[in-house]
Amino acid sequence: MSTRGRAAVAGAVSALAALAASELAAGALGPVPSLVESVGAVVIDVVPPGLKNWAIDTFGTGDKPALVVGIALTISLIGAWVGVAARRGFRVAVIGFGVLSAVGVAAAIAAGEPVIGAIVGGAIAGAVGLVALNWLFGRLRREEPGSAGEVDGGRRSFLAAVGVVVALAALSTAAGRVIADRAKRLVAGREGVVLPTPVEAIGPPPAAASLAIDELSPLITPNDEFFRIDTALSVPSVDLSTWTLRVSGLVDEPYEIGYDELLAMPMVERYVTLSCVSNTVGGSLVGNAKWLGVPLSAILDRAGVRAGADQLVGRSVDGFTVGFPTGVAFDGRDALVAVGMNDEPLPVDHGFPVRLVVAGLYGYVSATKWLSEIELTTWDAFDAYWVPRGWSKEAPVKTQSRIDTPRHGKRFGAEPRAIAGVAWAPNTGIARVEVQIDEEEWAEAQLAESLSDNSWRQWTMPWTPTPGDHHIRVRATDSSGYTQTGESASPAPDGATGWHTIRVTVEG
Repeated sequence: MSTRGRAAVAGAVSALAALAASELAAGALGPVPSLVESVGAVVIDVVPPGLKNWAIDTFGTGDKPALVVGIALTISLIGAWVGVAARRGFRVAVIGFGVLSAVGVAAAIAAGEPVIGAIVGGAIAGAVGLVALNWLFGRLRREEPGSAGEVDGGRRSFLAAVGVVVALAALSTAAGRVIADRAKRLVAGREGVVLPTPVEAIGPPPAAASLAIDELSPLITPNDEFFRIDTALSVPSVDLSTWTLRVSGLVDEPYEIGYDELLAMPMVERYVTLSCVSNTVGGSLVGNAKWLGVPLSAILDRAGVRAGADQLVGRSVDGFTVGFPTGVAFDGRDALVAVGMNDEPLPVDHGFPVRLVVAGLYGYVSATKWLSEIELTTWDAFDAYWVPRGWSKEAPVKTQSRIDTPRHGKRFGAEPRAIAGVAWAPNTGIARVEVQIDEEEWAEAQLAESLSDNSWRQWTMPWTPTPGDHHIRVRATDSSGYTQTGESASPAPDGATGWHTIRVTVEG
């Protein structure tokens, strides 16, 4: 590797060391923000809908780690350029790392972080980056012309130094993340929460609602397998002892309620399937869970909704907003201010301490996690987070179905087997599922017992395949009589459409 190449490596590694120092400082020093997360928050805010869709389609629930890796790679490439330029004078490095730190500080302030904390974090990151670069350049200077052994020794010293910086950066990043995550969870106090007994409890699902078929999605999605799509690169810090839910806007009596007072209100349990608007046909950004919470209508009735308040805005502690028609809370569907998920307090990743769960609406207009405020306003007075970014203001969940087994592209023998999957139409219910194999007539599948109109429904159809390649399609009809359209449409701006279709090969 040339001297120029080693200078680039030194700059790239030093930039990563700067980011790692920011992460460690964010974990060890409470008011200091993560510069990586701050930059990521700005990126998420400004990213076009098409790019967001591409990221979710490509990386799924790994879209946020992918974003963090992308930021780190970008910063390391800029650091590499700084390292090469700094060979002409270390003043260039000071300017380069100063600019990078300033960008991080500006992003943190734009994301709502404390100004002093952002400046401290930026200063720490810039200083560590410069110290690391100066140390690595010192190893480079040892490669002066001389004997081959001296040059080789200098190169080995440089590579060893790079390895030390990379290792320290990795350890600092990991330690910072662990410390920050542990601190957030301790402050949240989730482990000490005891959920109340609901006034309307639902027992375990009946046996007939769950089909015992391999590779079929479980009727109830476990919490650790439930999809997570939101704008938070890491979960917000919520202090349960000071958290309140504020009900404001066009109401007769605005009020705030603490967590203990909320738990003392009459609770109900409901099975509700949630789906992300970015879910592609046949995608996995959908799940079914048992939720515990206070009916949203009860929260609103206490405040007294004024005439003309036709939009409900939900706000998260991190500033994210949703908006949906106020009438949704009173039209008979399941709409909850939820505190529990599958018989335990909400997981931190899924909105602890409190979130909104609204059957029949995509999450981006309804499912506020880490809920802090419910505001009543008019439909024209406010556009929630994703509306100015090109997404529809009204977003009812589209009737959908999915083939879980066999998997697309699978090869298997010609023995009898089941075709099976799930279908959902929250707030309406699934009435029929049909399957088409190649160009045969559509055949009606067997439905498992319905858990509720708001939950997905398992289905299956026996199949004795013949050797060769086969295409299998599925479509669902909801209880209103609507049958899924076969016309394909991408998720933007209000949800994907089309029939989930797979191709399999049967070996003779």
